Amino acid sequence: MPTSKAAPAGAGQASSPTNYGRALALLATLFFMWGFITVINGTLLPHLRSVFELSYFQAALIESVWFIAYFFASIPSAKLIERIGYQKSLVVGLLIMAAGALGMTLAASLPSYGVTLFMLFVIASGITLLQVAANPYVAVIGPSETASSRLNLVQAMNSAGTMLAPLFGAYLILGRSKGGTAEAGATLTQAERLADAHAVILPYVLVAAVLLVLAIVIARFPLPAMGSATSRVAKEERKHHSLWNHRNLVFGIGAIFIYLIAEIGVGNLFVNFVSRPEIGNMTTEEAGRYLTLLWGGMMVGRFIGSAIMQKVDAGIVLAAFSIGAFVVMMVAVFTHGEVAMWSLILVGLFHSIMFPTIFTLGIKGLGPLTEEGSGLLIMAIAGGALVAVQGWLADQYGLQNSFLLTAICELYILFYALWGSKPTNALED
Repeated sequence: MPTSKAAPAGAGQASSPTNYGRALALLATLFFMWGFITVINGTLLPHLRSVFELSYFQAALIESVWFIAYFFASIPSAKLIERIGYQKSLVVGLLIMAAGALGMTLAASLPSYGVTLFMLFVIASGITLLQVAANPYVAVIGPSETASSRLNLVQAMNSAGTMLAPLFGAYLILGRSKGGTAEAGATLTQAERLADAHAVILPYVLVAAVLLVLAIVIARFPLPAMGSATSRVAKEERKHHSLWNHRNLVFGIGAIFIYLIAEIGVGNLFVNFVSRPEIGNMTTEEAGRYLTLLWGGMMVGRFIGSAIMQKVDAGIVLAAFSIGAFVVMMVAVFTHGEVAMWSLILVGLFHSIMFPTIFTLGIKGLGPLTEEGSGLLIMAIAGGALVAVQGWLADQYGLQNSFLLTAICELYILFYALWGSKPTNALED
């Protein structure tokens, strides 16, 4: 990481509104791509389960590797950013993702379940590096009072990626495979499973090509300097600062962790909930179409939240959205029919601003500790792995009652917005 006298590697010398506006437009493509690639794995779950004849546990491991990667790769990512700077770290993250995407073609050619898991871990590690680098960069690159607004704006592009990825995956993976077009419960021959495995090759070659182009563009783009707020201080001076003295970061780590339990829980159990006779009374295929509305609500909410936070304090907006999320979750738990169904869909709108807003509030006032604080906040995404707790609650007390856990999570976000996010011991830029 550069010293306090140097700008981040590869950064430009100015950070005028024009410069950082162009930079934000470019960085928005990164947010789109990692949202897109993350959701593509949702398409892979049923596909790979058919190809490799996986148990539910083995299929669940495919999703778990993402959270494992966030846990193990976050702090090394922060250290790498300290050493080489933000711009080079973005390029390295894209190259790691491209390598993993190309590795998926190797896994498909063999085919190998073990190689598939490893390559998905590689892709997720690259995404982790991008998250640790890009989120604080967007937050700090412009005026501090509109940091949450900027991050919500580019996170809306992340949501756009999550909306389009299922269409891409359905067409190029499921639509080109026997397992994706056969009737439920159909048994595939060995030759058909091999052909289905090869169906993954083209999509991941295309993804790798896009990632490599992005890496080249970002490496050559004059990204604005971030200033001293995130520059490394001298080693002796650094010893006088502690991340744990910053209340907004400490409680922010918990807020990210708990928010991910809520978001992943709703996303994972949405189709099962909506398809129930007393709720939507529809097939799982029909319920899956409504899932697009949940993710679409997150995209719309981030655009709305970004506009609101240009004028209103981010903590107040976060509090209002957490109250809205709590209300609709309680309605989803204690009502039936379309009222319960649309209430669960609406939680996507209220969840929309939570991650980017918590993140910007969490790193506020960290100064030279921003990289390390960012790494800890991204590591907290591993909280999504605890969605298994809601699954256990659903088994023990019923699927609808299990969403009381989500409602409790919203109350913690409200606590964070009103008190936990207030900075203590803020460092000067």
